[in-house]
Amino acid sequence: MRVTRIGGPTALVEWEGWRILTDPTFDPPGRTYSFALGTSSRKTTGPAIPLDEIGPVDVVLLSHHHHADNLDDAGRAGLSAARTVLTTVAGAKALTKDGAHPDARGLAAGDAVTLTAEGKRDLVVSATPCRHGAPLTGPIVGPVVGFALSLAGAARPGLWMTGDTVLYGGLRRAATGMLPDVALVHIGAVKFPLTGPLAYTMDADDAVELIGLAQPGVAVPVHVEGWSHFSQQEEAAAAVFDAAPGPVRERIRWAPLGVPVDLP
Repeated sequence: MRVTRIGGPTALVEWEGWRILTDPTFDPPGRTYSFALGTSSRKTTGPAIPLDEIGPVDVVLLSHHHHADNLDDAGRAGLSAARTVLTTVAGAKALTKDGAHPDARGLAAGDAVTLTAEGKRDLVVSATPCRHGAPLTGPIVGPVVGFALSLAGAARPGLWMTGDTVLYGGLRRAATGMLPDVALVHIGAVKFPLTGPLAYTMDADDAVELIGLAQPGVAVPVHVEGWSHFSQQEEAAAAVFDAAPGPVRERIRWAPLGVPVDLP
């Protein structure tokens, strides 16, 4: 499997002939975007690879469509380069309604879909649970899903994308014993001044616990730089990972921005 980290949550995964793009964000830096309840964030860095150099994509894994740090304007326009978009049920309805993509499929946690393509092994994609904030914030922050991908007939996932989520019981249960070959772990400890200490994604300490539960072959941190509302960015997260217990620390692999990394 080859993973190219592009920026924020966005990565290109090339695996057994499949080209998979996660949470497309390709706008240039400098703009401030509005979020729920008057919160906002500024994009501080642009993509390490421009959209027009990505090439054809089989499937976009879109954890949610309604926050610009997971789908910005250029990313939305670029959806047309993909054969299929997998996202939340609400996201699929919105993308279909506004014509962003003709094959946007909505999944809730526990749902699965099988993708087929000539000359490739079938790809089974299962939606995994996410909660994008504290309890009872769902109506404000909206639905989010993660994705576990397996080649047909495989005993365990080859790829798990956690999506934007805090660490909570449902995620712990889904992760325990998953054993994916590669996990893209969304961190960043998203916070806003307006909501004080409330976090909307995991920090590195949460990720250490999650990685210990899921036991991926390799864990690649993403969603950790490039936006002002990421309260714990790459350097601070790396310090936490460096101090993690050996069985977790040895699984973590930073992917330099814009550099394809071949993973076992």
